[in-house]
Amino acid sequence: MAEKREAKQKIVAENRKARHNYFIEDDLETGIVLEGSEVKSLRTGKANIAESYASVEDGELWLINGYIPAYDRARAFGHEERRRRKLLVTRRELSKLWQGIGREGMTLVPLALYFNEKGYAKLKLGIAKGKKMADKRETEKKRDWNRQKARLLRERG
Repeated sequence: MAEKREAKQKIVAENRKARHNYFIEDDLETGIVLEGSEVKSLRTGKANIAESYASVEDGELWLINGYIPAYDRARAFGHEERRRRKLLVTRRELSKLWQGIGREGMTLVPLALYFNEKGYAKLKLGIAKGKKMADKRETEKKRDWNRQKARLLRERG
């Protein structure tokens, strides 16, 4: 019998606030165009995508305001830390994203930056709609209730 291979992904940066601030309706894995020093820096695991967003401009998809720190040993061949980075998607996926954000209140939010099992850097994007304060409180109530329910079930066991 063939053994099932587990996907070995090394998560470099995760946007945990995204699920708190947005309703994630759909997600998509994209490639990202990086320079050599950026890849080396990502492998150290100090990137930040919490304040970044994605945008479709001139038929191309871009990651804006993503932070990848400078790689110490790159010296002359370093990179700009907050430069715009091109995201790689197919035309079909790009049109799907364009239609998704064309609706009222929708935006593209980076969810996670990671290396896949082949060692390629990937960015997981979510098509999201912003939550209002009441929605955030409702989500918090549900989370608390599920936590209490799990405690009660464990106690009664």
